[in-house]
Amino acid sequence: MGHPNVLYIFTDQQRVDTLRCYGNEQIETPALDGLADDGFVFENAYVSQPVCSPARATMLTGLWPHTAGVPACNVPLRAEVPTFAEMLPPEYQTAFMGKWHLGDEIFPQHGFETWVGSEDSYRRGYSEQERLDVLSPYHHFLVEQGFAPDAENLGQRVFSRHAEASMPEEYTKAAFLGDQAAEYIRQSGDTPFALCVSYLEPHPPHTGPLNEYYDPEILPTGPSFRQSPPDDAPLIVRLMAAFYSASENYGLDLQTEAGWRRLLARYWGNVTLVDRSVAKILQALDESGKADDTIVIFTSDHGELMGDHGILGKTLMYEESIKVPLLLRAPMLDAQPRRIGGQFSHIDLVPTLLDLLGLEAPDHLQGQSRVPVLCGRDDLVANDVFVEWSGADGHPPASIGEAEPNRSLVHPLRTIVAADGWKLNLYGKGQGELYDLNADPHELENLYHRPEYQARIGELRERIRVWQEETGDEVELPCFD
Repeated sequence: MGHPNVLYIFTDQQRVDTLRCYGNEQIETPALDGLADDGFVFENAYVSQPVCSPARATMLTGLWPHTAGVPACNVPLRAEVPTFAEMLPPEYQTAFMGKWHLGDEIFPQHGFETWVGSEDSYRRGYSEQERLDVLSPYHHFLVEQGFAPDAENLGQRVFSRHAEASMPEEYTKAAFLGDQAAEYIRQSGDTPFALCVSYLEPHPPHTGPLNEYYDPEILPTGPSFRQSPPDDAPLIVRLMAAFYSASENYGLDLQTEAGWRRLLARYWGNVTLVDRSVAKILQALDESGKADDTIVIFTSDHGELMGDHGILGKTLMYEESIKVPLLLRAPMLDAQPRRIGGQFSHIDLVPTLLDLLGLEAPDHLQGQSRVPVLCGRDDLVANDVFVEWSGADGHPPASIGEAEPNRSLVHPLRTIVAADGWKLNLYGKGQGELYDLNADPHELENLYHRPEYQARIGELRERIRVWQEETGDEVELPCFD
């Protein structure tokens, strides 16, 4: 057999409990459920940083955000930092479809030969003025279907995010990408391919054709839903909760439970919208006869709080923000599909993928292959995971609904979720949070200031220090005495 194909699918801002395989009995995600049944389900998968660009840098390069040079949103991935597509043998045909958010949004780069861009929102991040004359394939698709742009962006008429999300289902970004990816697979011939499909949904603007698909009144919520953080929570956490609980966002009153529930129903609707698109891609894989020769990975760049702790969005270190779905199917592997416990970090995605392809990982990668775990020769039981925040977000002041709290995210932060379930968030200004996820999985009680836990904090701080040393992370955190 020749080299396997790669189908690498990721969403934007999808929390872990939005799939049936993670315990959600009400949401409709049959395509992804089928993928879970045929593959590996990582029970605890963590991102490298809970915001788009840095997380994506890790997912594509195998480097921590601070190493990849993408510490914040809207920071381009430098040309000299290779993605996994640039690590593949020359016989691979490669394609990237959807949201990039790492610089020149709609132009082929970083080893991806075919490029089907979908976002015209990030034009301010383009490297050259001349590139502003070019609009995305999705823009041209909508124009060809008779729709008219409704906004202006740096001298060009474009479709606003809200207009795009308000399209009938067959014209949504998700449907467009599903059709494009399915056609690419059908046309791929006998040459091995590596295809990335990157969805915007269920990222804001939290609207779509399935807004009314779910009944807001019967959606499950957890103990932290609309619960304000305690007085000993870090200031930024309390600021964000106060901001959102007193606001109207996306046309809904978030001062009320009904408003939050309607928002949650819309969010679920966009997850189902993505699932329907993924179904088209997986069907093309089956019909082309290539499913048995294709590694499929599904994950998300970060999660979404969606009213838990009274907060909307990501950027904080709560589990809802840093923990995401991760499904992996590798039919050519001599291993039974199953759920994998312990903790997995996105830093290991690229080296694991290269190992599955039978390729040697470059020395500069900062993660490790977890193929031995897939094959049952190892496990993740003793694996600590680390998550970073580098003191700047990069969202512009016009960012929908998030500008005020995000401007407060100015201090670096490092988190360890230890293998034994203890979690420490260490802020550059000396604040902190300590949670025992075993006894308090919803992070309702911050133990950081309790005298009896100071030894535990010291031990976890030391693990963060060692990780910083090993990864070249020079961010200064409170003294490790």
